[in-house]
Amino acid sequence: MLRSALRTLKNSIRSTPRCAGSKFLYTLSDKIPKETVDCVVIGAGVVGIAVARELALKGREVLVIESASTFGTGTSSRNSEVIHAGIYYPPNSLKATFCVRGKELLYKYCSDHGVPHKRIGKLIVATGSSEIPKLNDILCRGIENGVNDLRMMEGFEAKRMEPELQCMKALFSPSTGIVDSHSLMLSLMGEAENHRTTFSYDTIVTGGHLEGNQIHLYIAENKDFQKCIEKFPTQPALVLIPKLVVNSGGLSASSIAKRFIGLASGVIPANYYARGCYFTLSNTRVSPFKHLIYPIPEDGGFGVHVTLDMDGHVKFGPDVEWINGVDDISSFLNKFDYSVSADRAQSFYPKIRRYYPNLKDGSLEPGYAGIRPKLTGPRQSPADFVVQGEDIHGLPGLVNLFGIESPGLTSSLAIAEYIAAHFLK
Repeated sequence: MLRSALRTLKNSIRSTPRCAGSKFLYTLSDKIPKETVDCVVIGAGVVGIAVARELALKGREVLVIESASTFGTGTSSRNSEVIHAGIYYPPNSLKATFCVRGKELLYKYCSDHGVPHKRIGKLIVATGSSEIPKLNDILCRGIENGVNDLRMMEGFEAKRMEPELQCMKALFSPSTGIVDSHSLMLSLMGEAENHRTTFSYDTIVTGGHLEGNQIHLYIAENKDFQKCIEKFPTQPALVLIPKLVVNSGGLSASSIAKRFIGLASGVIPANYYARGCYFTLSNTRVSPFKHLIYPIPEDGGFGVHVTLDMDGHVKFGPDVEWINGVDDISSFLNKFDYSVSADRAQSFYPKIRRYYPNLKDGSLEPGYAGIRPKLTGPRQSPADFVVQGEDIHGLPGLVNLFGIESPGLTSSLAIAEYIAAHFLK
């Protein structure tokens, strides 16, 4: 069935783009081909790939639909590539549960499959006396979440570990690590494809509706959709009728959900977007740090921290820049500005020098930027992950994943495990 659906799609999208109707509520042409499929995953980021792999390992036939020309082009490839321990998140939250479980699964998966990774450890630092109570709170929260290897140390102890570091106290997390996210996604994809998963790129889910207690997905080629979207929606090239749909669209997840006719708008959370820039350290042959260095978390993120890649290169970031006025079409098509202005480095230097006073002027070079899909805005308490099934939104066979930001990479295998356990029939 899956191969038949893909052949139908390829044949259909060769025709000229078909545009019709008013917003989302146009009448579908009777001539549009329909195909039944087993499972559809929307989005080929690390979470979508992990979900597809898990469903495939459970014996299901899976189609992954990705609007970009390849996998992992969004948040999955524009982050710190950190394997988080599960320290910061509210106890019993999905973020805490999935992060702690996901860390265990991820380390094992990487070891078993030869994915490059290192358990290098992290120091969370208090650079002033006013930050020490916050550091103690982080320690207590981490212990409550089941992270049992944390150790508080005085500034001089931390400095023995990291001579370039300046702080009054530090919390050491030995189980924090780094991973090559591209290699991880490649490995997960290979395993998924070996178990009857197919990836369809440059393909987009333009909407859907419920018919006969089954969800119907509207599928089009990305370029055809963009030709029509400025004036009116495109008629789909194909309608897929799956048993299970997992909306793992990342930055686009809420915009995709809004296009499902019959899904009450009240169950779709508001979206906020935080842009974060990274700068790399230049003019040095030897890394000043051997561990990850994190300040006390700030509004919207973990603060400008030190991360290392698998080759030992140092990067600093991300900062937090709230993006206003993002319309649904921009988020739906991932039309964000990912450029990094060299001028932005000027705000990085004072933040970094609080814990790395020997940072030299002119040593920061623009790296890359990422966008984080958030469910709360500036000066609001961080929101939990949202895993939303029929019991909440009322559409059988649909699972929405909203607000999958950090620690999404660490949590990916645990999220996949949870979906397979709770939503497969």
